Amino acid sequence: MELDIDSLKYPISTFQQPEHLDKLQIEAWIRSIGEFPQKLSHEVKGLSEKDLEKQYRPHGWTIKQVVNHCADSHMNSFIRFKLALTEDVPTIKPYYEDRWAELPDSKNFPVESSLQLLKGLHERWVHLLSNLSDEELERQFKHPETNELISLKTNIGIYAWHGEHHLAHVKNAKLR
Repeated sequence: MELDIDSLKYPISTFQQPEHLDKLQIEAWIRSIGEFPQKLSHEVKGLSEKDLEKQYRPHGWTIKQVVNHCADSHMNSFIRFKLALTEDVPTIKPYYEDRWAELPDSKNFPVESSLQLLKGLHERWVHLLSNLSDEELERQFKHPETNELISLKTNIGIYAWHGEHHLAHVKNAKLR
């Protein structure tokens, strides 16, 4: 039986921008962002060090790297929101997430601090997102790799998806 690498890499598919984006969808995404740290903590609770080294796909990240990546990625996203709210269409700084995942604090460090970081970060992030005006939700940043302008309301969806995407990775890795 041949492995479908794309379905292992994107177990919930890729982010799909809805044609019509309304307040209810944005609120659902914000709830998802708010629930993410607890869901992730639940998935890794009680896992042994050996379990945390399981990969969700061949040559993929370990559970430990996924958890630590989520902290890195979500910190970056929070900063991007703040930049877009305080600057006129800022160009954000991308980062090499694959290289970050190989650093000692991602590869060889317990997940507890990243889980704590995500809990506090998401509490603050949800408060920020829940208090954005319609005008603020339309603010944008520019991604230099694609020159794409990304609105904050779209980025809320991207990060709601990102959390679910990596939760699926952790669940898949636990089954391997």
